[in-house]
Amino acid sequence: MYPSVTPPRQVKIGDAAAFAGTTPRAIRHYHQIGLLPEPERGGDGRRRYGYDDMIRLLWIRKMAEAGISLDDMRAAFDETRGIEENLGRLEESLAAREADIRRQRAALQRLRAVGNPLGLLSDLVTDRLSHLPPGALRPSDLESLLVTERVFGPLGAAVQASVFIVLATHPDLRAEEDRLDAAEAALDDGVDPDDPRVEELAARRFTHHKALHQAIEAAGLDTAEEKLFEIYDADLQGEETIQMSAVEAVTKMPYDFSPARMRCMELTAQLLGRHDSADS
Repeated sequence: MYPSVTPPRQVKIGDAAAFAGTTPRAIRHYHQIGLLPEPERGGDGRRRYGYDDMIRLLWIRKMAEAGISLDDMRAAFDETRGIEENLGRLEESLAAREADIRRQRAALQRLRAVGNPLGLLSDLVTDRLSHLPPGALRPSDLESLLVTERVFGPLGAAVQASVFIVLATHPDLRAEEDRLDAAEAALDDGVDPDDPRVEELAARRFTHHKALHQAIEAAGLDTAEEKLFEIYDADLQGEETIQMSAVEAVTKMPYDFSPARMRCMELTAQLLGRHDSADS
């Protein structure tokens, strides 16, 4: 004879979690977000789970294994919606996840190929700088590209890459860049914004900018930049990129610049603006 076994009518949360292949903590979270209705409690005040609750937990586990988000699980259990509507939402969600995975794989491949954090930037930037020898880019160059890509998107960072290509291939321009950076950093040491050195440094930075631009043109990098715009329109149009305006970025990105240094930057921008207006 087989032993008589009487299955329980209800089980505690630990047994429910063990059978469904999840954890009590996960089940409590399902209650909190409305994915699994709160069951009745026993005389000891603890939750008791019945047959319907266990079926729901098993379906949740199956959907989780299929990569379906918790929000879409709620939609799937929403009986006020037709099955086609729910399936359509789930299909859209999975398609979005697939696109994310493709982007992540592409980023991983770039990172492996490049061998440094440059590979984490967009392929426009990575491809633009791929021909430079190892060590040609400084950590500060990568940081600048990272910020530019956040504010102006992949195209803006790819265009900025022309500057770093020139700096990496023209030691004289890199040396002047270092001198200017050091002089601008010195403005943070209590220099008055009206100090004549501020205006002089702005003029030097403007002259250096013109020299960089001439080197970019001489190397044909400006032509390459025009092609980047075509690539951007062809390959990236319609891709959602979270960007912000330059003005908004200034208010969110913490730069500990002194008033004198900010004044130098403003004067440099004015000189560049007048120069661009004269050329147009």
